[in-house]
Amino acid sequence: MSIRIYNTLSKRKEDFKPLEPGKVKMYVCGPTVYNLIHIGNARPMIVFDTVRRYFEHKGYEVNYVSNFTDVDDKIIKKSVEEGVDAEVISERYIAECKKDMAALNVKPATTHPQATKEIPGMLDMIHTLIAKKHAYVAEDGTVYFKTRSFKEYGKLSHKNIDDLRGGNRSLLVTGEDQKEDPLDFVLWKPKKDGEPYWEAPWCNGRPGWHIECSVMSKRYLGDEIDIHAGGEDLIFPHHENEIAQSECCNDKTFAKYWMHNAFLNIDNHKMSKSLGNFFTVREILDKYDPQVLRFFMLSAHYRSPLNFSAELMESSKNGLERILTCADNLKYLADKAETQELSQDEVKLLHEVDSYIGRFDEAMDDDFNTADAISVIFDLVKFINSNVNDNSSKGFVNGLKAQFVILADILGLKVEREAELLDSDIEKLINERQEARKAKNFARADEIRQELLDKGIILEDTREGVKWKKA
Repeated sequence: MSIRIYNTLSKRKEDFKPLEPGKVKMYVCGPTVYNLIHIGNARPMIVFDTVRRYFEHKGYEVNYVSNFTDVDDKIIKKSVEEGVDAEVISERYIAECKKDMAALNVKPATTHPQATKEIPGMLDMIHTLIAKKHAYVAEDGTVYFKTRSFKEYGKLSHKNIDDLRGGNRSLLVTGEDQKEDPLDFVLWKPKKDGEPYWEAPWCNGRPGWHIECSVMSKRYLGDEIDIHAGGEDLIFPHHENEIAQSECCNDKTFAKYWMHNAFLNIDNHKMSKSLGNFFTVREILDKYDPQVLRFFMLSAHYRSPLNFSAELMESSKNGLERILTCADNLKYLADKAETQELSQDEVKLLHEVDSYIGRFDEAMDDDFNTADAISVIFDLVKFINSNVNDNSSKGFVNGLKAQFVILADILGLKVEREAELLDSDIEKLINERQEARKAKNFARADEIRQELLDKGIILEDTREGVKWKKA
């Protein structure tokens, strides 16, 4: 069975057929780096990392590009508040984002481009769009994309362009009266006092948001790509505008398949700062092992809305523990097994595992249904627990373990626990952290806190000193 992907563009599942045999070119929109990433950011990171892992499991070579938007009004606002350059803010939170991604076992992208380092490519694309009459320059130097020049505008979001004429807030910008059409959107805008800017023929300024991803995808993956992905909030206008720019510039289909994950809700309400139900990944990892959060994110199909709550996190923690305990038992039995050679019954049982692998692949082939894939792993846990014992051979136990680890790794779950720290080792690291804080070496202090958290140790800074507990 081939991999089938629900394509937002066609609104149906399609067989995956790569542009180039054996290779996947995949672009995933990354975060705007003005603060620590929140759990809403984490969902697409985990989901599409898992998609990537499954393609690689199937033997594909995946060129995976995910950007950092490092020039934005929010970044500039924070830089003004702190009295530092915008670059200081963006570099700080790129580093913090990478820490959180590593904790969640999200593999680094093949390339992590940053918008500010891709300005020449943006200028080139804008030049081309102007030359092709798909863009124009306003009196103040703002460059607008001529939306109606792209006849297929709205094909991703399935919106009728005439229905948009009343004006969508996400399309409105300063200088609205300069537009030839209310639907036109910004490719380049003039600088403001105190803001970072780059020189350009039309005016000194900075790029609009949408042009960034079109240019970074083109540079690192080519004019045509297999998969473009991100959260469903990006479908319109961001991804719609990317298609318009890229296809008008390159005269080629931009992406064959468009994948979008559904929203993450908090206690059945849309996650929102104004509602006070907004959590950073770091806040959650102070309470739970990172693997619990990853397991939780994969417990529902990526296109289904996912509700975040303490109860569901506890359920995920317990579910993951069943899987980890199974792996612990396999390691214990393999270490104590006295015979290496499999019995005839064990050979037959090991062949039965193939059916679980087949069911797992069937779930993942069906638009990456991680929820069903996890159910298969739970069934495999039952099978293992029913068929291994103190008399099992080392070959049988290790054979089961190898298959078990492969399936878990596709989901990015680490089932082999690291050796637990001794209390004395924990106290030693806590003391080192305290000394680092006194020396204002906060980077090292954060590293130690994360190192302990990765090993299941949660630190609590109290008036009486630092206390710790096991997650």
